[in-house]
Amino acid sequence: MQKTELDRLAIGMMVLFCTIWGMQQVAIKLASTGISPVWQAGLRSIGATVIVLLWARMRGVRLGERDGTLVPGVLAGLLFAAEFALIFLGLEYTTASRGVIFLYTAPFFVALGAVWLLPQEHMRRAQWVGMALAFGGILVLFGEHLFMPTDRAWIGDLMIMLAAVFWAATTLTVKASALARVSAEKTLLYQLAVSALVLPLLSVALGEPGVFAPTPLVWASLFFQTFIVAGMSYLGWFWLVRQYPATRLSSFSFLTPVMGVLAGGLLLGEAMTPAVFGALFLVGAGIWVANRPR
Repeated sequence: MQKTELDRLAIGMMVLFCTIWGMQQVAIKLASTGISPVWQAGLRSIGATVIVLLWARMRGVRLGERDGTLVPGVLAGLLFAAEFALIFLGLEYTTASRGVIFLYTAPFFVALGAVWLLPQEHMRRAQWVGMALAFGGILVLFGEHLFMPTDRAWIGDLMIMLAAVFWAATTLTVKASALARVSAEKTLLYQLAVSALVLPLLSVALGEPGVFAPTPLVWASLFFQTFIVAGMSYLGWFWLVRQYPATRLSSFSFLTPVMGVLAGGLLLGEAMTPAVFGALFLVGAGIWVANRPR
């Protein structure tokens, strides 16, 4: 039976996962010093696909049944591939701390899309207020570099915000299709497997060199993304969703951009400007307000 309140185990796991997810952008930046961005994203998806397949086999999850999920599953996989291609390419231009803030505007794009695609999920006043706060944070952060001709950070900012739109589109595809009725493992596997096929082809089409400067740090960063982020943390998240109320768990999501900004500053020495802290406060406050219980 699903529990109604979060206990110490759930809280501890959510803090750990938010820290892991916040550090993902830092790992991408570190691995990009030796692996081309889209090729790196493809390697990550290939490794994570193997992990989820093994997990599903161990748990006896049926993946081959005909359940009407093939078309929406492939669509979700293509959207997932586009999202991560934009994230990895965008981080070539902007910082990890800025990138994580823009990426975690995705819940608000989900809320906007739900107005048309999921009319049964009505927007509450608190959700509109939260979206307004987050949008204010985007304006603060995006405007910091927009009017500086020599600074191309706005290109990466725009790419990662577009990645957030694709993330939201993936979520809406899952919620509005037959994917909402199948196991979480199968839904995740569609996204990972399709992106594992598409991203390497895209990398070749872009003329990327692939692995060009392998070092222990580069491989460690790729390992972190593949096995810790896309493998263990996602599977742990699915377990939590089955055991605890999703609305209570989602209230912790504001911790992820906080952890991402701190990781960017501490591990990469990125500048912590007033605009970064202002945007972090507004986006975090927006997520918290939008996820408050009724």
